Amino acid sequence: MNVYEYLLSYNIKPSVQRIAIMDYLLKHRTHPCIDEIYMALCQEIPTLSKTTVYNTLKLFVEHGAAKMLTIDERNACFDADMTTHAHFQCKVCGKIYDIPMDESASEINKLKEQGFAVEEAHRYYKGICPNCTETGRSGN
Repeated sequence: MNVYEYLLSYNIKPSVQRIAIMDYLLKHRTHPCIDEIYMALCQEIPTLSKTTVYNTLKLFVEHGAAKMLTIDERNACFDADMTTHAHFQCKVCGKIYDIPMDESASEINKLKEQGFAVEEAHRYYKGICPNCTETGRSGN
């Protein structure tokens, strides 16, 4: 499925900016923030503004095409991977990793059994990633 069809599948009307932003999210699994997306795309789309990036990402989140991560207190980050997974942020290098999470998380199932309609679940971990541990860098 191409990006145009992908956006349509989430009931999002494709535009040049929306296609470019979603394409960036799908190709760069780095959990980028608004500034990172803007800086990556502003050269090829000179009319792009940070406000457009912000509003587009907000639209994607509202339609369920992307997740907004608040793991980084300084910047909201975005993820186009809509599968159930957790996130780990390294306190040294700042990189955010996708961590597999059991699809049938027991807490979610218990809530559903009690009549709650769970629409989102966020699980964040913070610490030091294997790369920083191997190179001897620490969070101290």
